Amino acid sequence: MLNRFDWLRRSRTGAELLATLHYLESHPGLPPDGEGLGPPPSALNSPCLRCWIYPRATTKPNARYCPTCRAILDEAWQVGELSRHAVVVWGSVNQLPRQLRTGSGPRDSQVLGTYVHDENHFLLMLYHLGIKSWLQELAIYHGADLKGLIQFFPTTGSREIGMGDLLCWMIHQEARFPKDRLRVRFFSASHQIFSARFYEREGVLTFEVTEFLNMLEMASVFRSVLGPEEQEILRKLLHMGDTNEAQFYWGRFLGSLGQEGRDMLNAWKVRQWSKPRINLFYELIEYVEFYQLR
Repeated sequence: MLNRFDWLRRSRTGAELLATLHYLESHPGLPPDGEGLGPPPSALNSPCLRCWIYPRATTKPNARYCPTCRAILDEAWQVGELSRHAVVVWGSVNQLPRQLRTGSGPRDSQVLGTYVHDENHFLLMLYHLGIKSWLQELAIYHGADLKGLIQFFPTTGSREIGMGDLLCWMIHQEARFPKDRLRVRFFSASHQIFSARFYEREGVLTFEVTEFLNMLEMASVFRSVLGPEEQEILRKLLHMGDTNEAQFYWGRFLGSLGQEGRDMLNAWKVRQWSKPRINLFYELIEYVEFYQLR
């Protein structure tokens, strides 16, 4: 029999994971009362083709799925677009955040789905532009009392690497980190999860929560001060291999910017950043909103 977490691990895509979270929230008991095990696979009959545990629905002829899997797949079609703009959060902490405790008030509008595994583990799906505000709220309400590891990773539409597989990798990696402070791991692409040590050595994967919030704030300011074309020109300049050529174009680029842009880049000393840090910074830009400066 499948428990609630087993249903989450059955998710292949981000849409299925979000649909499963919604289903778990609206159906506290799984499977439905009276639903037993399905028949063993055979040439004439077989269980549900998704979970391979429960019998297929009897309400429709030639049904392929059990009622639970059918309901999850139906909703997955409806939330597919929303899931593409979501990030998944797996937390392993010394105490549940205030937002996840029973009776803590209305849920943040940026939170698309929640699952509390136990007193120290939780799963969230957030709107991708809500990472900063959600982490800020954690820092405000808990301060240094909240310790552990919070991991962000993107959704995927691939059926080769399922969301359940990625979730298991997140759980596997959390054992490496003691609960002596609150750390954040940010994976901008699913393939990074399987090369975590490489990105760890480059210093662009794990951060203390205050450091990560500072990076998100810098990304917001950067996106607000420079336009999309200026951002792309700067990216190309920072990746130039010829130092003399880069110096020549750097002066021309600064001359084309306003005073705010020049002051920002000079204060941050972006030309001294490593290539991996530059790449991470440009990835974070996609996860923050910009300020209305004028």
